[in-house]
Order: sequence, then structure tokens, then C-alpha cells
Amino acid sequence: MIGRWLSRLRARREQRIVERRTISDALWLETLASLPFVARRSEADLAELRRLSSLFLDEKEFSGAGGLEVTDAIALRIAVQACLPVLHLGLPLYRGFVGIVVHPDEVVAPREVVDDDGVVHQYDEVLSGEAMGGGPLMLSWTDVRDAGESADWAYNVVIHEFAHVIDMADGEADGVPPLANLAERRHWEAVADEAFQSFCHWVDEGRDTTLDPYGASGIDEFFAVAVEAFFVAPDGMRAEHAQLYALFAEYFRQDPAAQPG
Repeated sequence: MIGRWLSRLRARREQRIVERRTISDALWLETLASLPFVARRSEADLAELRRLSSLFLDEKEFSGAGGLEVTDAIALRIAVQACLPVLHLGLPLYRGFVGIVVHPDEVVAPREVVDDDGVVHQYDEVLSGEAMGGGPLMLSWTDVRDAGESADWAYNVVIHEFAHVIDMADGEADGVPPLANLAERRHWEAVADEAFQSFCHWVDEGRDTTLDPYGASGIDEFFAVAVEAFFVAPDGMRAEHAQLYALFAEYFRQDPAAQPG
């Protein structure tokens, strides 16, 4: 009884937020037109995605860097893509952070690593996005803006970075999202590790792959590039990693490859 009461209370609260954060029809249609991999979803999916986007925009704090003004159009473009992976999971997976910083373009970040001999190496890394535990999350507007076109090569910076957020929701970036029990975790690790080893072998051979070769740098990055491919280039991802695709479809409760082309 208490559970049902809390559920109704949450539903009423969310409805008030959605009404307060109403997304205009014009802006919604403009956003869908820029994201074909979203626009082809069913009417039911799009309605839920619109609702979640309103809730997401209410929870997150956007800030622009480098002189960029984060307009409603920019914020919604990010929200829609961020909410796609949690369309049937809900926003609690994203409750671990609030801030989203949007840069006009890629940024150069200084890095420092210590090798096995204790020698410190400094270098610069070019970033189009970055997710850190507790936030903030950083995105390049250029990459966000071009998501409709970059889907053709299985690239989506928003989904990639929010895949990292999902990965870290259980406290560790290890390529395993929060799961219900140890048995599910062991099954996930077995399927993902087999796919990862095959993928690394293909990359070493120089084979063209649907997934970004960057995924071979670690199991956490493999998870992120696999998730972005799952949502924006599902046919290629399923062809190369059928078992991993099935695992993702079960976890995310979605089958993007089954959507109309």
C-alpha cells in the first residue's frame, strides 16, 4: 500500500514538472528532424522520450564554456540523446551528477601518467566529451550538433558519455552496468569479455568495424562505444556482436534494429 502511494505521489510530481517544463511542438519537431535515429521510433517511444527529456532538463544544470550560450535547442538536443538509453529504465541511473558543461568544440586537456618505472609522462588529449564520477559531464557542441550525420559511422558523443554514467552508477567504470544479482553480473562479464576480445583482435588486424576502434583501449570504453553503436547503428552492431546486442536489448529493454528504417 505504501509503495502504491509513493508511486502515485511520484507520478503526480513528475506530471507537474512536465507541465512546467513543456517542450514546444516546434522545438520538439526541429530536434527530431536533426536526429533521424530518434525520429524513427514509435509514437509511444517518442512520447515517453519527450516526457523524460522534460524531467531531465529539470534535474540537470547546463553551463556553456568558451563563450557558448546554451539555448533551449542545445539543451534539448542533449537531453533527447541522453534519455534514449534510459527510455525504459528511468532517470535514477543519472542521479549521481547534476552539471553538464557544453564547449563550442573539442577541448585539449592536459594529462599525466606514471609508468611502471615511476616515470611521469605528460601529454595533451583532445576530448569531445568526458564523464567523471559525480560530474560534471563535458560535451562538445559541434559533436552534439552533428549527431544525425555521425550516426552513419556509429558515433554519438552524448550516448557515449552517458553510457559511462550508466557504467559508473554502481561505483566502478568496469563495463558492467548496475545489475540485480551476481549471476546476472557473471553472465554479463562472460558475454562482454568474449565480444571485447574478438573486437580487440579485429582492431589489431586492421579490420573495419562498426564500433569505434577506440573501444579496444579498455573494457570501459568498449562498453561505451558498443552502447552508442547499439542505439545509432544497430544493424552493424548486431551483425558483428550478436550476443552482446541481445544482452543490451534485454538490459535496455529496447531493440533499435527492429525500428523502421
